Amino acid sequence: MLFLINPIKKQLMKLSALIFDVDGTLANTEHDGHLRAFNETFESFGLDWRWNQELYSELLSVSGGKERMAHYVENYRPELKNDLGFDDFAKIHQQKTEIFISHVANGAISLRVGVERLIEEALSAGLRLGIATTTSLQNVEAILASSLGKGALDRFEVIGAGDVVNKKKPAGDIYRYVLDKMGLSSEECVAFEDSELGLISSTATGLRTIVTLSEYTKAQNFDGAMVVLDQLGDENNPFEILKGRPTRHSFVNVEYIKELYEQDR
Repeated sequence: MLFLINPIKKQLMKLSALIFDVDGTLANTEHDGHLRAFNETFESFGLDWRWNQELYSELLSVSGGKERMAHYVENYRPELKNDLGFDDFAKIHQQKTEIFISHVANGAISLRVGVERLIEEALSAGLRLGIATTTSLQNVEAILASSLGKGALDRFEVIGAGDVVNKKKPAGDIYRYVLDKMGLSSEECVAFEDSELGLISSTATGLRTIVTLSEYTKAQNFDGAMVVLDQLGDENNPFEILKGRPTRHSFVNVEYIKELYEQDR
């Protein structure tokens, strides 16, 4: 009898929740947000660091702002290795976060096409929502509050952000944290990511994943994604399928997510 139970349970499993990454997925935050804030912070600390777009694209292979700065010093400014430690990076990063939040508050960052619509549709359809990101909780709160208004955070049952886990993406820890807090298995959820690191993280926990390419991730490898799109799209702004099966849908809605979910079972 034991051999019959697990297959039956798997067949009865249904889609219960959507879990979103933030940077590049919910909003295009990198160039006009994080990169700008890093450079302004470096200047305020009197550091002669200036990250251009090409360098920043390379640095995005490291998750987490403090970790990214440490990687930069290790690989690009090794003469400073003995002068800067974790506490220094943490202090710089806190100011960078404050600057980033000020830019968000001033309207420099907005949600990507289709995000607000999909969030509302998912909630109306009875789906639960979670967030799994390496960016700080302060950043998440600022982006959601600025874009979705009062009560934005209440739309998400669990927000896994920043240093809530020891290992950041591409490790799967942040997704395991969110799944545990929601009391769900990976079989019951679909994740949304924009980067190769994020996809490795989500699929490490067995999550079916939809990828929407962002400004810095267009050339990355997305093997293992259910589908790769240029955006979520809207009724008058259709997505382009870059990798995946054709569909009659022209934008990501709950019906299309369930279609992908069933195809991948």
